[in-house]
Amino acid sequence: MDLLRSLPIGLYLERPRGWLHRLDARVKLGWLMSFLLTPLVANTPWRVALVILLVLIALSSRIPLRVWRKQVGWLVLFCTMLFSIGAIAPDGLTNTHQQRLPADELTFDLAPVKLAPSSIRNPWYDPFGFGAASPSATPSPTINPIAVELPQPTDYRYVYFEQGPITITRRSLELGIYLSTLVFTLLFSTNLFLLTTAPEAITAGLEDLMLPLRRFNVPVTELALTLTLSLRFLPLVLEEIQNLARSIQTRAIDWRKLGFWGGVKTGLIVVDRLLENLLLRAEQMSGAMAVRGFTAPDTHRVLWHESKLRQLDSVAIAIMLIVWGVRIIWGGPGWD
Repeated sequence: MDLLRSLPIGLYLERPRGWLHRLDARVKLGWLMSFLLTPLVANTPWRVALVILLVLIALSSRIPLRVWRKQVGWLVLFCTMLFSIGAIAPDGLTNTHQQRLPADELTFDLAPVKLAPSSIRNPWYDPFGFGAASPSATPSPTINPIAVELPQPTDYRYVYFEQGPITITRRSLELGIYLSTLVFTLLFSTNLFLLTTAPEAITAGLEDLMLPLRRFNVPVTELALTLTLSLRFLPLVLEEIQNLARSIQTRAIDWRKLGFWGGVKTGLIVVDRLLENLLLRAEQMSGAMAVRGFTAPDTHRVLWHESKLRQLDSVAIAIMLIVWGVRIIWGGPGWD
């Protein structure tokens, strides 16, 4: 089972059991949907706050560091790369524009602007201006439009960093944060849910949540049973792939000597053998269920656990409602 150990993402961790393991599967499904839906059309502070909340939940759930090193190390590296690429990539808003007239026809705009002499009222002792200096003696003020720099009324900056070909703008930084936090929230929350919830508890919680669909003739029990068998069948698929890979390594097949078509024929033989083994496993599973009386899901049901909300589940539901209220009030795009 080396393949199962090399792919630890999504596997259930039975020990140690923390507070997150003791939560009801339906409550954890509600929290998972909250983490998946609230980042949509949300502002940047809310997305960053969700990432921090996820990290705090993971640290307090008593999951060993060796598990996070295997499962989250590559995820953090991938999200960091997404943030870096999104921050330095073009933001799609160009500041360059094409002039409507040639440059030589606009040179008169660079000339100094001469203002007309302002009308100064004569003093009371010289109402007719006989003692005033001649207009040619007073120089007219000039203003160079290029040299004038108006002070900025606010501290708003669109370009945060510009050095050579690397330019980080406000839009590109928001895009990098959006991509990295969205991918991290999607993968990390799903992985944390699968890591702390047994497959049987997931199917039982989904069946309880889908019970109102029975009024519309939806086969809820059949869907839950199919999902349970699918989750149980995945390790068998990985085991068969591992066995075939070991058998190929034992025979020491030289793929270079086989050539292209020889490699294709050998690969088709391996795939055919894999499908045959999987169908045999499925037939054995169906025979075992039939012997134990699983002829119909409604006539023979097994209750894995009692679906009962405890005090910890009530606290988690209350906190989830508060989180949704904060998201509706302050998490929208207008609060950036």
